[in-house]
Amino acid sequence: MSSSTMIYSLKVIIVTLLISAISIIYVKKIAIHVNAMDIPNERKVHTKPMPRFGGLGIFFAFLVGYMLFGQNTIQMNSILIGSFIILLTGMIDDINPINAKEKLIGQLLSAMVIVFYGEILLSEITVFGLTINFGYFAYPITLLFIIACMNIINLIDGLDGLAGGISAIFFMTILVICFLQGRTMNLEFTLTLIMLGSTLGFLIHNFYPAKIFAGDSGALFLGFIIAIISLLGFKGTVLTSVFVPLLILAIPILDTFFAIIRRIGHHKRITDADKLHLHHQLLGMKFSHRTTVLIIYGVNILFAMASIFYTMNEQISPYIRIGIYVILLILVFWFINKTNIVTEKQIKFPKKKDKKKD
Repeated sequence: MSSSTMIYSLKVIIVTLLISAISIIYVKKIAIHVNAMDIPNERKVHTKPMPRFGGLGIFFAFLVGYMLFGQNTIQMNSILIGSFIILLTGMIDDINPINAKEKLIGQLLSAMVIVFYGEILLSEITVFGLTINFGYFAYPITLLFIIACMNIINLIDGLDGLAGGISAIFFMTILVICFLQGRTMNLEFTLTLIMLGSTLGFLIHNFYPAKIFAGDSGALFLGFIIAIISLLGFKGTVLTSVFVPLLILAIPILDTFFAIIRRIGHHKRITDADKLHLHHQLLGMKFSHRTTVLIIYGVNILFAMASIFYTMNEQISPYIRIGIYVILLILVFWFINKTNIVTEKQIKFPKKKDKKKD
């Protein structure tokens, strides 16, 4: 990696971080003015109303970052249009909650812009050296992939700094892989730089104790861009396996998977909300708010390292790779055994003493 690439990368990250951090200050005032507030209820951890328009600040930094550092292409135009659609969908829901079907329409429209206008498709994957070409099925598979990524990030967004932190870890991991493999100065690389800075700027205001939430506008937008970056990576010679983005997003994917199993097993709708997600389980194990988030960060970083090692088959000893996979597998099974994440058993939460503990 050249010094010019490193300087360029730092410039993009710092500029977008500052724009995001500053814009969030004004976004909070806008959210309060239009009553885009997250009101506490029996399912939520916070105890006072919080502004929800964090996604608007992230998007604004992303937009300015694109104008300063991006290039005008059909693919980028499709990303901008799709981003605006999903941001608007999320903002509407942040102001006045809409039902799951209405939200799905916005998700589908944004994904269709990417697939049919931008022609960004998951056309094939390589698994253990075997390449699978999807043919015409690439269109519905890509639509499902984008929508799934949006909902996965949205579901994990339950604690201060959680969705933003997991997203930032994803962007940092993709950057490391791009640097290691020499995949720089392309659309995937530029998008990742812009989103890393924008997300870190938001986290300044969102990490515990949060002053603003991402809201659906932020969680859906982050999931949308994560899906796009993953799809762009599939087009290259490096990120040709489905396991790379899946490993980086293992925590929210597993949480979503357990939620689906839990709800189906108890004859409930998949869209039914509950208080049995991964972060709820850790809180029920007497961990504080901040500690819970840091634990999830730590495990997610292990999965991110596994994804990096997966792309470095020749440079990393197979014993190191296998060792990390085994550790992660043990952690997953231990967690299932020690918690109620696949059951409906009530969790007893500790009293809120996070400020004194942390």
